[in-house]
Amino acid sequence: MLYRRPITLLSLLCFVVLPAKAQVTGLGSTMFENSGAEEAQDMFSRGILLLHSFEYDDAREAFSEARRIDPDFAMAYWGEAMTHNHPIWMQQSTERARDVLRELAPDLQGRLEKAPTTREKDYLRAAEALYFSEGDKRTRDFAFEEQMAALSARYPDDMDAASFHALSILGLAHDGRDFELYMRAAAIVEEVFAINPRHPGAAHYLIHSYDDPVHAPLGLRAARTYATIAPDAAHALHMPSHIFTALGMWPEVASANEESFAASDARMRRKGLGVNARSFHARHWLAYAYLQQGRHAEAEGLLNDMISDAEEGDSRLARRHLVSMTISYLVETQRWDSEYARIDLDPEGLSPNSIADLLFIRGNAALARGDEEKARKAVSELMHLEGAEEGELLQHQLKAQLLELEGNLDGAIDLLETAAEMEAARPMEFGPPKPAKPTYERLGEYYLKAGKGAKAMKAFETSLARAPGRSLSFIGMVAAAKMEGDKDAHKEATARLKKNWKKADPSVTKTFPIPD
Repeated sequence: MLYRRPITLLSLLCFVVLPAKAQVTGLGSTMFENSGAEEAQDMFSRGILLLHSFEYDDAREAFSEARRIDPDFAMAYWGEAMTHNHPIWMQQSTERARDVLRELAPDLQGRLEKAPTTREKDYLRAAEALYFSEGDKRTRDFAFEEQMAALSARYPDDMDAASFHALSILGLAHDGRDFELYMRAAAIVEEVFAINPRHPGAAHYLIHSYDDPVHAPLGLRAARTYATIAPDAAHALHMPSHIFTALGMWPEVASANEESFAASDARMRRKGLGVNARSFHARHWLAYAYLQQGRHAEAEGLLNDMISDAEEGDSRLARRHLVSMTISYLVETQRWDSEYARIDLDPEGLSPNSIADLLFIRGNAALARGDEEKARKAVSELMHLEGAEEGELLQHQLKAQLLELEGNLDGAIDLLETAAEMEAARPMEFGPPKPAKPTYERLGEYYLKAGKGAKAMKAFETSLARAPGRSLSFIGMVAAAKMEGDKDAHKEATARLKKNWKKADPSVTKTFPIPD
């Protein structure tokens, strides 16, 4: 029997009578035709919705349970295999996915024979392209996208096929953010969202498509909806902050990530998991929002929590987030002489960009102690670090500081201008800035030192365009506008800074006084 059953958003306190079996969830609404046993439908439905919200571990459990109930349920094997592919994060556990599909049948022909409908066979062929076709991951990603495009065109009423196709397009951006690819994906899920505004994949993938400062206004509708669509998914609670961050909406960023982190922590405790199950990602974004709001003490508390979790969890994931949170904290507070600047952890398994952050921290901490030799060593190590997109920019910033110490302010500015041009050539990204200290912001600060107010204003304008709402850029703009006698710009930047710092710590406003 073929089931066309709705998978529907329900609150934990509300029960709605649905055709076939309805599951009480808080994960969204879609309809995925399948030929699995009726008894396996609830778990399969749960798996699909969790998959759309990138709750991969819980989705895997649901699909696994569905195929335990119905060992011949081909789509349950397909779903579990898909939990091993993370397109946005450019991650794939290829062998694990292959193992799942081989449990259905040893080869493609055998797997196709287990799928009762042509549509289900097409889903399995798409998975075959993703996991078994020749070539590296990049090649297989393109092969998968072609299969999903054909599948979606063949079944125009299949909203999940359209959504997964959009996600596969986002997964083609191996060289960084590609506006053409992202807008292609957005166009697809805009249609899904219009038909089903409670579809978690549509809202989720729209946010990913629009989460840069240029396109973020287009994502506000999805951002304001997604958390209500899937409140039981910690990642769904975090995702709206991708749009809010790109627009400098710090209270909204903070609220979204407070809820997301709390949900991940509750899940960890409920399932008896280790600390690595916490959303360190949400914690990092929350700390960044607090820093922009001048809530440095709360950000410091989160950093201390991350230090504890990194020690207990002892994972690459925890160490990476500890580095990201530490450099954000030090950049925003400028406390390079603090204990946090003496971060000492095992770099094993860290990405080149994380290692670049560590070297930047080490170099600035050395300068704060007056140890130019160690700062130069950090510059040298940054110069020889391979594979770190942000490493060269951080190297230029650190070297500029050394040139300034030598009395060569013009040379420092020349170097930062070069670095700023390099940064401008890179696509805009999402989330807290990369590098943690935006190069245009640093350039603006050096123009101020040189008494070049007009150039400083332009640099801070560019910095704010690339990383909207940054308090340090507003501080710089206030100083530059004052230097130039531009009362309107001074008034606007001051107002924006005051808005950011409505909840700022008294010590912050004392260190960075807001002008009248």
